[in-house]
Amino acid sequence: MRYAEVVKGRFISRPNRFIAVVEVGGAEETVHVKNTGRCRELLIPGSEVWLTAPGTPGRKTRYDLIAVRKQGGGIFNIDSQAPNRVMREWLEMQGFDRVIPEFTFGSSRIDFCMEKKGVRYLLEVKGCTLEIGGIGYFPDAPTERGVKHLRELIRAAGEGCKAAVGFVIQTEGVREVRPNTDTHPQFAEALKQARSAGVRILFYPCRVRPDSLEIIDEIES
Repeated sequence: MRYAEVVKGRFISRPNRFIAVVEVGGAEETVHVKNTGRCRELLIPGSEVWLTAPGTPGRKTRYDLIAVRKQGGGIFNIDSQAPNRVMREWLEMQGFDRVIPEFTFGSSRIDFCMEKKGVRYLLEVKGCTLEIGGIGYFPDAPTERGVKHLRELIRAAGEGCKAAVGFVIQTEGVREVRPNTDTHPQFAEALKQARSAGVRILFYPCRVRPDSLEIIDEIES
């Protein structure tokens, strides 16, 4: 996936989880942050950031903040909508007969249902933007929704469905994602139970540029 009209800026502050103040072209601009996670280790005053201007009528902000260079590190895509977009691109190249986004299963919507030769596969997608020592961690903030989705995948696996959770790694050089037990022990426990129930745990390393994100591999834990 590729963004249009990407411009570079410098991060100043984040008044709340929805907006940030960024210096763009010598002026301060309030921008929309496309990630409600904490991103504390990324959004540090002075950091390089990249913005896109979607041009949606009636917007309160001109720009969306989509990427940041970690101080002393590489570029991170922090657009929370990007993992599903790149996953759909990836899945459509994998030879499935059908790829159905936002599939209703039980009381949840699972990100993707795929069908191939009469076999159904369910895949829930999680974007990983937290990296420590070359390892990815998820989540960076508690996610009751994430726990609920894992419970649904466990149920799907118990009913004979091929179920998986896929972590899209939104930076380069990371090939493994571990549960962030300190931040959300319930998610870590649910992930452990999902693995025991036969839910596949998949990692998707990406090629990351300020204006693009692309899955380059699939790794099974």
